[in-house]
Amino acid sequence: MKLRTRLPGGGTPRPESWGVDSEYGRLRDLLVGPIDNYHWTPGNAVAQRSERLGLKFDAAVVKAQYAEMIAAYEEAGVSVHILPAEDGLPYQVYARDSSVMTPWGAIIMQLEKPYRRGEYASVLRFYLENEIPIYDMVSAGNIEGGDFMVLKPGVAVCGFSGERSIAPAVEQVKGWFEAEGWEFRSYAFDSHFLHLDVQMGMIAQDLAVVCVEAVEDEFLDWLRSHGIRILEISYADAMNMGTNIVALGDERVLIPAAGKKLIAACRAEGLEVFDPDVSMIAAGGGSVHCMCQALRRDSVE
Repeated sequence: MKLRTRLPGGGTPRPESWGVDSEYGRLRDLLVGPIDNYHWTPGNAVAQRSERLGLKFDAAVVKAQYAEMIAAYEEAGVSVHILPAEDGLPYQVYARDSSVMTPWGAIIMQLEKPYRRGEYASVLRFYLENEIPIYDMVSAGNIEGGDFMVLKPGVAVCGFSGERSIAPAVEQVKGWFEAEGWEFRSYAFDSHFLHLDVQMGMIAQDLAVVCVEAVEDEFLDWLRSHGIRILEISYADAMNMGTNIVALGDERVLIPAAGKKLIAACRAEGLEVFDPDVSMIAAGGGSVHCMCQALRRDSVE
């Protein structure tokens, strides 16, 4: 297996068995990090807030909620692949950040926090052992998968705050996508937000949930210019991981049980909702979208 399948001038072939060209094609295969070593680490605003409010971490509850989430994916017909647990990696469960999937294979990202940097090793081994093509590895600085979305065929977006993801790394990935003929939007936001997926998420084709209080009007206009309708969510709900959802495809979506308003809004849109309780995990700074890396979705081109 090569560690880089990307062709420098574009025209990289797409693998037959793996890849995604949207955030909402039917989800077939999913990579999830292990829950074994998870505990809250006060390296983000959400975990700090949980501890300030006096919430107590409960490992038994965390494991039960993780099992409930996995069961929801399996009920939806998704094949779930779980990374082997590695000692010393308390946030390895958040498999979204160490790599992202593209139409041409996986990109290995660079994580900002020292206690997370080792996560790339297990995900790299996973791709090599399962013969999943590696499109490339970011070398221009830290960039995390929670900031990146293959929004729809031909369009990708990556946010950056200058902390977890920085402009030079985003520009490197942007160059790769533009060489493949894609539109790639980079979007700067305040570092108070962990990642872009704390501000928005794709629910289904042409439908997104967005915290309009958190993003710039110009970014909203850009989303709408691509035919995307917006369901609004409050700032308070966004800080409770309200936009951190996973489109399952075929008018189905996975939303944490705490997102009652969004669940009601999606059902009013005629969507089927899977709603596991992951509140104890989310209190550490990441919810269902943070924990999942789509490996294979049906193409919607």
